[in-house]
Amino acid sequence: MEFSVPMALADYIPVAFFAIAAVILMRDLYHLMSKGTFAIFSAGLLNVTIAGALKATYKLLYAAGICDFAALNDIFFPVQSIGFLLAGIGILTMLCRKQGRKTAMLAVAPPLFKGTFLFVGLMVAGLGMIDTVLCILAVKVKKPWLIAVFVFSFVCSLCMGYLSMNWIAEGVNVLGQGALLVGVYTLHRNGLAELS
Repeated sequence: MEFSVPMALADYIPVAFFAIAAVILMRDLYHLMSKGTFAIFSAGLLNVTIAGALKATYKLLYAAGICDFAALNDIFFPVQSIGFLLAGIGILTMLCRKQGRKTAMLAVAPPLFKGTFLFVGLMVAGLGMIDTVLCILAVKVKKPWLIAVFVFSFVCSLCMGYLSMNWIAEGVNVLGQGALLVGVYTLHRNGLAELS
């Protein structure tokens, strides 16, 4: 693996952007979600944030020559993928269910995951659900131009799968998560928390 300490430190920037956007979304959308839906949504966002922070820490430890903490690298993809899927399900459920409405919990057997393709599918599905709902919310707060911001963020996230660990990938990640933060903050400033 080829990355430097500065590149590893730069990897914390998109993690911070995503974490700030996640906190804003959780605060603004809390009143629109049932407790169960909010738990799924916030657990997903927390998984994504933790996975990103652990991966950045892995890169820093490796680049600094401290150690190759393989477990931090190995858990990134599964934890982030499941996090995006949970957050996507949570935010999509918000649109389909009203807060306070009682719904039965479905008993689901734990899935068996083999290979990275399943994780890619989970991540893309979850991220797609999140960005789709954010686009719908952008229209509701009368800021349809934000659709382009969320689409850009989504495309940047998809491009990360095709780029290796280098400064181009790092720049694309910073741009994508920065766009997400700008979009979420703009929704927040334009009344997202007051939506009913």
